[in-house]
Amino acid sequence: MEKLRVGVIGLGTIAQLVHLPNFSRIRNAEVTAVAEIKSHRLQLIADKFGINQKFKNYKDLLDKSDVDAVIISTPTSQHKEIAIACLNANKDVLIEKPIALNYGEAKAITEAAIKNERKLMVGMNLRFRPDLMLIRTLINAGEIGEPFFLKCNWVRRQSSSENWFMKREEAGGGVLFDLGIHLLDIALWLLNNPPVISVSTQNYYHNLKELEDTSVSFIRCSKSSIINLEASWSLVEEKDVFDITVYGSKGSISTTPLKIYKRIAEGNIDLKPSLADNASQFFKKSYLNELKSFIGAVRGLNPLFSSGNEAIELLKLSEAMYKSAKQGKEIKIN
Repeated sequence: MEKLRVGVIGLGTIAQLVHLPNFSRIRNAEVTAVAEIKSHRLQLIADKFGINQKFKNYKDLLDKSDVDAVIISTPTSQHKEIAIACLNANKDVLIEKPIALNYGEAKAITEAAIKNERKLMVGMNLRFRPDLMLIRTLINAGEIGEPFFLKCNWVRRQSSSENWFMKREEAGGGVLFDLGIHLLDIALWLLNNPPVISVSTQNYYHNLKELEDTSVSFIRCSKSSIINLEASWSLVEEKDVFDITVYGSKGSISTTPLKIYKRIAEGNIDLKPSLADNASQFFKKSYLNELKSFIGAVRGLNPLFSSGNEAIELLKLSEAMYKSAKQGKEIKIN
């Protein structure tokens, strides 16, 4: 089968460290063109990865290259314009999270995908972590009974040091948009996407003035299920923290390390499965698995996961969380 030709627009950190290196491990797809407005970066990265077709303007990439699909890894403020142009050019699109600055922009992007009948996937790579994929399988198999309470916590440095990342008008938000939206997505995914009834959020600005560097939320869902979400760039911890725990009516399951406890007549038993990889390897594999899934969806080999429609709902909930933090009260979700 002929290799899928992929273009990458935006050659920042995630393109350099994740997407471009991962293509060396994929047989049925290759990056044939890149676009980047910074000339030095464009030349340096294209030469490093042996990519001959390089463009300063993404429109030239769409007009002059023969790519079948595009990965968009630009600042969030540019997502809407570039994504719609790619979709109108009949390219399938993988776009880094968040899909856009706000709900309205996200809706416009998804409408363009529907109109042009193209695949639109959003980079929610946590869904593709081997441990979280296993956890979802075990929850769906009823191993811990009916899940009703999920706690998720992510503390680490901010994901990018580029100037745009620290400007609300370009990034869309602070740690809630960086880490919190990932946690929100994975929490709802593990609970099989229950309707959200309300959100209550408190944001903190300990180290930054314009962007929240710690965000704590309490989210009520249907069937009395609840989510406690904590994301921070600034909480003082011994080391980075990533932990998700799901409590069910018959047991619990959690990450880092993976633990499964199930209640039986004689007491609780540990059903921890054997997984050789550590948390760092899980995170690296999540991006490779995500890329393979996107390529498979474009080729029609597997369903499309983490779609634009799901991303719209995340933006809607994120806006409600910011509204809750600003107004200091719980916000009901229509």
